[in-house]
Amino acid sequence: MSAAAERAGRIVVVGSLNADLTIYCERLPQPGETVHGNGFAVNPGGKSANQAVAAGRLGGHVSLVGAVGEDANGNMLQASAAGAGVDVGHVRTSSEPTGVAVIAVDAHGENNIIISAGANGTLSPADVADAADVLEGAAVVSLCLEVAMPTVLAAAQAGHDAGATVLLNLSPYAHIPAELAELTDVLLVNAHEAALFLGPGASVPGADAHAAQWDAVRERFAGRGIRCVLVTLGAHGSVVLDSEAAPGSSVTFVAPTRVDAVDTTGAGDAFTGAVAVRLAAGDALADAARFASVAAALATTRKGTQAAYPETADVERRLRSS
Repeated sequence: MSAAAERAGRIVVVGSLNADLTIYCERLPQPGETVHGNGFAVNPGGKSANQAVAAGRLGGHVSLVGAVGEDANGNMLQASAAGAGVDVGHVRTSSEPTGVAVIAVDAHGENNIIISAGANGTLSPADVADAADVLEGAAVVSLCLEVAMPTVLAAAQAGHDAGATVLLNLSPYAHIPAELAELTDVLLVNAHEAALFLGPGASVPGADAHAAQWDAVRERFAGRGIRCVLVTLGAHGSVVLDSEAAPGSSVTFVAPTRVDAVDTTGAGDAFTGAVAVRLAAGDALADAARFASVAAALATTRKGTQAAYPETADVERRLRSS
């Protein structure tokens, strides 16, 4: 671990671990259609496990709180996380099978995904309480919505009570209670999720919109209790909406990192894990987003999820060349 990582605070990721069952194909099937695949792989995944591994490979001091089954997939997931330097002491073994994600990836790297919760569905507020030893010392608590809402809420409360930055990736999208919004320090959404969160009739500008248009979106998020938002725009980069920034700096555009993508699965999780690492190291939100943009782009240049995630040197090398 680098000296910078040693100085940075602990990142605690609470949530899901899935085995990714991935089929590669020329194009994604339409409803009712069967297409031929040209490859199949079983890889470690799950949004939270991905985020933890991404952060670990980038030098973060990471603990993962989750649940897996007593099966080969559960063993694979724990081994992958541990191999990235992630503490898996709070990954519980459940009588339910390990969660799975069935993924189709087309020739352009685009995907569709269906998940079955399995052991993830057993993760409860009691597991959060059992992880008090790591949560009390957390600098960042990273959450998503692949586990039950009461568990997410309990983890957010624990992170808030510890003085940590609570980072919520609003995916897979679901309505969240006002209490969770109030506990969230940084919300990470894509454009579709942002529009859903803001409610009926809401729209999110494109990457070429003026700052004033995005500032109106920032104000709407602030009105819902969310003062810091990262909106990812896929191949068009991202936008940082920071109601706590100095005047004139509340909207920051982060340019995309151009790569030849072969598999976009888990790129959003790489982005989230990278943001967590840089926030834990004390970076400003906009700087964290710039670093994360490169990490996420590099993650798309290889097949799979966790095995494709870059290390710090890879990201810094690309940043220097840009």
